[in-house]
Amino acid sequence: MELSVWLGLAGFFAANFLAASSGAVFKPGAWYDGLAKPWWNPPKWAFPVVWTILFIMISVSGWLVWRAGGWTPALGVYGAQLVINAGWSAIFFGMHRIGLAMLELLLLWASILATMVMFYPIEPIATWLLAPYLLWVTIAGCLNFSIWRLNAAPAARSSPDPGRA
Repeated sequence: MELSVWLGLAGFFAANFLAASSGAVFKPGAWYDGLAKPWWNPPKWAFPVVWTILFIMISVSGWLVWRAGGWTPALGVYGAQLVINAGWSAIFFGMHRIGLAMLELLLLWASILATMVMFYPIEPIATWLLAPYLLWVTIAGCLNFSIWRLNAAPAARSSPDPGRA
């Protein structure tokens, strides 16, 4: 393979590393430790392990599409979902806005699905590399929702604004 192909792969890893770094900036801390969580909450060690594997798969997925089709609108949607992904940690851990983070996760889920749909005609393998990511974000959404409901103040439970909890 040519050097440009390897540099392209490095670029996709760099973009994903940048998105992942949001989790290093906005970390769970005492605030998160103090929240009520569902009984099925994954152990703390699982999150960095799973996200590392997923970001490798997400990087390779984008790279495969780039190799097969060049810079397509599908890669624009791919880039958007990376930005949306990075935003969740800032909203949840940084701003402590559990309800707003839930809405952001729904947007992330939709953007991952859109990326998968757009990737399939270009490079089907790239779509399947994103399937575990969509599954994990589905689990994260269930967890986010559970934490939101378990920690909502009684007045907030009846509030029509889901972003204020």
